[in-house]
This record gives sequence, structure tokens and C-alpha cells, in this order.
Amino acid sequence: MVSPSCKTVTVRIEGRVQGVYYRAWTEQTAHRLNLEGWVRNRRDGSVEAVFSGPSAQVEEMLRRCAEGPPDARVTSVAITDEGGASPSGFQVLPTH
Repeated sequence: MVSPSCKTVTVRIEGRVQGVYYRAWTEQTAHRLNLEGWVRNRRDGSVEAVFSGPSAQVEEMLRRCAEGPPDARVTSVAITDEGGASPSGFQVLPTH
């Protein structure tokens, strides 16, 4: 059973987020916040990610995603799905 204080979200990040170290930065930031999930580029130029863990850490990750790494220019961070199975670990996936 998933703890009520845990949260899993799927997000879509738009703007200048490919070719600017965004996926690696996301992986490092998620590890620092002890989150599980994944991140990948999408063919439309956006980045998609799943974050799972304590609600406070997931909310902090969403806040940090809105800023991104120094060369990124994020225009939108939208939650596209909530809930679902918690992934194990955190990884960078191939472009989808």
C-alpha cells in the first residue's frame, strides 16, 4: 500500500529544454531529493518525467524543474498524470 504522504506524478516540461543538460540535471536533482522515476526527451522538443516519493520532495522537484539548469528556458511544467506504480530508482530513458 502506498503511503498517503507519497506522490507519483508524470510531467511535461516545455521550452528550451533539450540540448541544455536538462535530462542529466533532472537525474542528479531527483537523486539529491531521493526521488524515483525517469526522464526522457520527446520528439516534439519537450521533456517528460515521472517523479515518485514523499509529497514534499515531489513538490520541490516540480519547483526546481520550472527553473531547470542554467542554459534551459522553461516555459511550462504541467502535470499530465497523477498516481500509478512507483518506479524503482531513477533513470534517463531514450527519446520517445
